[in-house]
Amino acid sequence: MTSVVTAGGISVTIRGAVVDESETVLDRLASDGVPSSLTSRNAKLWGPDAAPLAARRLGWLGLPETSRSLPARLAGPAEGFRDAGLDRIVVAGAGGSAIAAETIHRTAARRGPGAELVVLDSTDPHEVSGVLAGGLDRTLVVVAGDGVEAQSLRRVFGKAFSEAGLGRAELARRFIVVAEPGSEPERAAREVGHHFVEAETDVDGRFGALGAAALVPAALAGVDVLALLDEASRFAGVLRQPYDNPALALGAALGSSALGGRDKLVIADHGSGLHGFAGWAEQLVAGALGKDGRGLLPVVVEGVESPGFELTGDLRRVILGRRPDEPGPGREAGASVAGPLGAQFLLWEYAVAVAARVMGVDPFAEPDVGESREATAALLRSEEGAAPTVVRRPPALVSDAVEVHAPEEALRGAKTLTEALEAFLEDVPDRGYLAVLAYLDRSGDAAAAGLRPLLAARSAGLRRNPAPVTFGWGPRYLHATGQYHKGGPRNGTFLQVTGAVTDDVPVPGRPFTLGELQLAQAFGDQRVLRSLGRPAFRLHLRDRAEGVAQLIDALG
Repeated sequence: MTSVVTAGGISVTIRGAVVDESETVLDRLASDGVPSSLTSRNAKLWGPDAAPLAARRLGWLGLPETSRSLPARLAGPAEGFRDAGLDRIVVAGAGGSAIAAETIHRTAARRGPGAELVVLDSTDPHEVSGVLAGGLDRTLVVVAGDGVEAQSLRRVFGKAFSEAGLGRAELARRFIVVAEPGSEPERAAREVGHHFVEAETDVDGRFGALGAAALVPAALAGVDVLALLDEASRFAGVLRQPYDNPALALGAALGSSALGGRDKLVIADHGSGLHGFAGWAEQLVAGALGKDGRGLLPVVVEGVESPGFELTGDLRRVILGRRPDEPGPGREAGASVAGPLGAQFLLWEYAVAVAARVMGVDPFAEPDVGESREATAALLRSEEGAAPTVVRRPPALVSDAVEVHAPEEALRGAKTLTEALEAFLEDVPDRGYLAVLAYLDRSGDAAAAGLRPLLAARSAGLRRNPAPVTFGWGPRYLHATGQYHKGGPRNGTFLQVTGAVTDDVPVPGRPFTLGELQLAQAFGDQRVLRSLGRPAFRLHLRDRAEGVAQLIDALG
């Protein structure tokens, strides 16, 4: 059975048994007046307990129009930056807005040349050093947010500019701060002379793909953000409709799948041209829906023929980019979504908000995100600091460049790296998942992402019911799937990968380095996971390149 809903430039196709389930939910949503209530920003849609926060978090519905002033507000400063030769935009931030900025630039970059955009939401000293060495003389830094990543990076870049010989006035002009008016980041920015751009007060980063924190760096990098907003505006006109509404149909399908016990959502891109969009959708779905022991876990795979895509049972699959009439691999997937980027941002935000109502969760609350942040801060405040606390613990197994840190009982007598990895896969409970969390350099250690398909393929050979395998870069995932890991169903097994730091980066004005901060983030999150009864293990690479190669060889 197949249902196709097309409107506003978006097409959503739903197939299989989920059609009947979602149609029932769809009819209830329409009869309850949810489409008109949501577009009217009714904060009570998710229950009385969620209403106070929701009332301050529904501004994303108006962003296709309210964000149109941004290009004009940036025109003067942008021209000055270009005249000064600043054609490399570095985003120092974290969360959904940073991932959205990266997706917007990578997608738009295919349409023509523009400035370079680098999203730096990492505390890995190797990755940061690589960015610092990549053209500091032409770099403009956009600081988005007041988290530890953004503020640490602001300090690091400030010192680097100063050491490069920039005077106080020129150094100040190398930063743009995007923050809410009246916030501490605004006060600090105005105090030192940084250019300041107001962020919306009623939008959070998870739902802020069309807000200032995402669009400012994209616009400075030469992206036509008005065209992106036009795509969203054309689609916004259908959101009030109770029928022929693709976003409502997708939300009903997501919500009904979760209610039916199918709590995994495999996402594969199939020629959509929306580069990096699956990662943005991952953070939205996981963070908005993963709480109170419920949720949908996004499992982003490399393509429709990748290991893990064909998993069945309690999983549903979404393909990005497939047209309803297009043949080929994955046609039998639970849902297919096609349409332009601006409209897709709005489609998924609306659909996830609807799914949250169906599931009975508050889409805007992040009740578990702060636990890892607090654990990180506690480690950094300790007398010895994060690094000495970690490295003094002896590994349970050493295999050349790889140390395995896990309880003896979890290794099940493993004597080799391959046996240890298989033991972790076998430890995943039925209907559970394995999350690989790599605190490494996204550029220099990019090969580590290949562990996901290899582990998925090995799981298929070991288990009658293969375990879904996800992959996340740390600390990026803390703002993405981290909420689901701690607040969603308690069926995850976690495998961290850390690496030796050969050239650390001090954080000016702080008693720690980036390497110590990164390790504190890894161990802070691991402590929280273990306190919740989640199995959490660690692989430490004594040599990063050799260690990644060794892991790939052990699984290959």
